[in-house]
Amino acid sequence: MNSTIEQLLNDQIKYEAQASMQYMAMASWADAKGYSGVSNFFYAQSEEERMHMTKLVKFVNERGGNVIIPSLDQPEADFGGLLALFEKFLSSEIFVTEKINHIIYECLQKKDYNVHNFMQWYVTEQLEEEATARTLLDKLNIIGDNTSGYYLFDRDIEILAAEGGDTEE
Repeated sequence: MNSTIEQLLNDQIKYEAQASMQYMAMASWADAKGYSGVSNFFYAQSEEERMHMTKLVKFVNERGGNVIIPSLDQPEADFGGLLALFEKFLSSEIFVTEKINHIIYECLQKKDYNVHNFMQWYVTEQLEEEATARTLLDKLNIIGDNTSGYYLFDRDIEILAAEGGDTEE
């Protein structure tokens, strides 16, 4: 495995792990605030990001690379409100998309089509994740400061979490 690509994949392992812990912190915050639907959504997101990390770890190992299990930074724990929480969610997903795009770019530069092919799953996944984050943020912007709207949002996102997080049928 090309050393540059291997390093980028190890970096991506860290980004996925960090996202998992950030979403766990978001779930905990929402749980403490009484938003059980939002909490369950972010617990599911946390688990999904952990799965993304594990998929990368297994891939690097299968390719004969050297996986580096990262130490993680303390995730942000106070979000102030639902709007800020979901703004953080969207910015996190945009960050991960940018990092995946960089891996794709380097794969094309180094003509590593095996890794490029593997990473296409992540490209598709990120399109879905960003769409979900944008849709939920749009809904919160429509709600504004309406506390009844927050109640309904929390109830509706519980259904989304149970369906696996997709906003599209």
